[in-house]
Amino acid sequence: MKEISGLILLDKPSGPTSHDMVDRVRRKLGISKIGHAGTLDPSATGLLIILAGRAAKKQSEFLHMDKVYSGTVLFGIETDTWDMAGNVISQVSDFDLKKEEIEKHIFSLSGEIIQKIPPYSAVKKNGVPLYKLARKNLPVPQLEKKVKTEWISWNLSGKELFFRVKCSSGTYVRSLAQELGLKTQVKAVLKDLRREKIGPYDVKDAFDEKSFESADTDSLLKPL
Repeated sequence: MKEISGLILLDKPSGPTSHDMVDRVRRKLGISKIGHAGTLDPSATGLLIILAGRAAKKQSEFLHMDKVYSGTVLFGIETDTWDMAGNVISQVSDFDLKKEEIEKHIFSLSGEIIQKIPPYSAVKKNGVPLYKLARKNLPVPQLEKKVKTEWISWNLSGKELFFRVKCSSGTYVRSLAQELGLKTQVKAVLKDLRREKIGPYDVKDAFDEKSFESADTDSLLKPL
């Protein structure tokens, strides 16, 4: 029997979790040794790398690769999750953003920065994921981490900022949106997010839902 091993590049749609996508591949390939190379939030779309068979042993190498994202920051709204999935805490409707102001704040969030970890995240404190504390309305410790960002492009249109950013492994793009909201003093959330690249791998080469279902195993797998 031919060994099933290699990478599968998927273009995750909005809705399913990264774990859901792994389960789909597991059922299609009929193997148990399988994982992925970096979580995407359910609402996010884009590149999800599935590691099958012996390739799963290389997971840590992929997790440490830089990522490229595109997305939209929406100003004038604050949620408890720092994206559109959460409960609205506050809203502001009467404000005017200047491109020069946004450019200044983006510059301050470029290079090596210390960012806040969202309260709704899987990061653990004393063995407990932060999101479990947040869901129970318990105090969530404000944790921080050092990351590196490189803003590729951005365009301000009304209350929305469209952007592309390259960032180091583990960067929370939600945190970048939240920080921009604090700096402009009108609050902001991440409206949508798409992962375009992981290291040298590009979503342009990935299977979408339809092409994944119709593809055979040999065409799905990329050798390592």
